[in-house]
Amino acid sequence: MYARVATFDNDPAKVEGAIARIRENIDAGMPDMPGLEGTKFLMLADRESGKMIGIALFESEEAMMAGDAVMNAGPGAAGSRSGVEFFEVPVHTLG
Repeated sequence: MYARVATFDNDPAKVEGAIARIRENIDAGMPDMPGLEGTKFLMLADRESGKMIGIALFESEEAMMAGDAVMNAGPGAAGSRSGVEFFEVPVHTLG
């Protein structure tokens, strides 16, 4: 498994709106979009600082890179992105 981890900086007053937009994207079928099929998503939020971390989990490194291209092409929903990193996930308890 592989993870794309994106960090976002927001005004704390805008965190709720960012969360709502992300939920709308997920509910609208974002995990089934071409290039994101089967992707699992997590969002971490610090409501006090406005910092958010989006984690997208992929089955392979190739899928992660294809997903990165799709996510970079779309409009951002989480705020001002301050960084993206890529990781292998050698240990997890996810199904």
